[in-house]
Amino acid sequence: MSTLRRFTAVIEREGNGYVASCPEFDVASQGDTVEEARSNLTEALTLFLETADASEIDRRFQPGVFITQVEVPVG
Repeated sequence: MSTLRRFTAVIEREGNGYVASCPEFDVASQGDTVEEARSNLTEALTLFLETADASEIDRRFQPGVFITQVEVPVG
């Protein structure tokens, strides 16, 4: 039985589509919609974790990823 783990997904508009990336592993994918980019990133991460050897997973894993917002004076 597999275990589900939660990773960060950053999705940005690029041209006519979207790029989705996971900064913890430096894995990225793309899609025509936000949902497609997210789904493609999930697939890319799944394939990476299934095929990479443990040493590569350990080497690429960056646990210090923090998503937050900042306030900046404008005007």
